[in-house]
Amino acid sequence: MRSLLLTTAAAAALSTLGILSSNAQAPNAQAPNAAGLNAEKHGIAVVDISYIFKMHNRFKATMESMKGEMEKIEAELKADRDRIAQSEQQRNSFNAGSAEFKQADEEVARMMAEFNLKMTRLRKDFLEREAKVYYQTYVEVGEAVSYYAKRHNIGLVLRFNGETVDANRREDVLREINKPVVFQNQIDITPDVLALLNRDQRAAQQPTTSQLPTR
Repeated sequence: MRSLLLTTAAAAALSTLGILSSNAQAPNAQAPNAAGLNAEKHGIAVVDISYIFKMHNRFKATMESMKGEMEKIEAELKADRDRIAQSEQQRNSFNAGSAEFKQADEEVARMMAEFNLKMTRLRKDFLEREAKVYYQTYVEVGEAVSYYAKRHNIGLVLRFNGETVDANRREDVLREINKPVVFQNQIDITPDVLALLNRDQRAAQQPTTSQLPTR
């Protein structure tokens, strides 16, 4: 049941934290770095979405929260498995074919059926919530890229992967061969977009005037 990064607080909560939702105010303009200026000059940019996910503060915090939640679920399921194992041992202490054995065997079968249903339900619920978190974060990143591009007159933003290639890893080599962006000349706006996302998270965590304690 451990997937992707495993994990995070409710997806519904994230939907209220998008930096550019229809009801939210647009973030203040951010001065582009050298790459951003070059992208603005050419009207085209690239962005490393995978890197942004890895460094997105709220996404990382949410994944850590879900990881802790998964550990609690696994501990609960382990306790259930231990109880089933104890029931099996008790069943095996009876003579096969006896009424006690039959009754205990039916109880073990019932416990196992309930355990499988519970495990399936928990896995399905967890994966669905995790998928919502990934999707909501992706939408948020897309909105940040769109805002930044419009703000700096960039007409096209392409996705690329800036990870270093390990020639000994087949998946790395295939990724490099199949990458859509073969060359980019200092038009990577990933740092600017990531700073925009993480800065807005920090701003959202700052208390407003009405929230400040009175003396």
